[in-house]
Amino acid sequence: MLTKAEMPACPVATTVQLIGSKWKLLIIRNLMQRPWRFNELRRDLGGISQKVLADSLRSMEEDGIITRTVYAEVPPRVEYALSDLGKSLRPLMDAMEAWGRDYQKSRLDEE
Repeated sequence: MLTKAEMPACPVATTVQLIGSKWKLLIIRNLMQRPWRFNELRRDLGGISQKVLADSLRSMEEDGIITRTVYAEVPPRVEYALSDLGKSLRPLMDAMEAWGRDYQKSRLDEE
């Protein structure tokens, strides 16, 4: 979690610091659908290393964006889901999706 001293003065910079990496945004995109297990995310996010996924999930959990639930089963099962704070990112993610779709369409129209 960002301390007050680590938090940028600019709100946009704060957002970018918390969720601005390529992988964090794609993890959030997936978690908008449903809770996911670690290996499900790794398979779906082709190209992400186990370390980067683990670090990203840990960081987002510390920042309060996702929750990690461990089920007492054999073998143990762990699921990641968006917290209420993470769910509040939906309008931002929807806007990014709409912008990306419009951009793709405009580029295709030029061809």
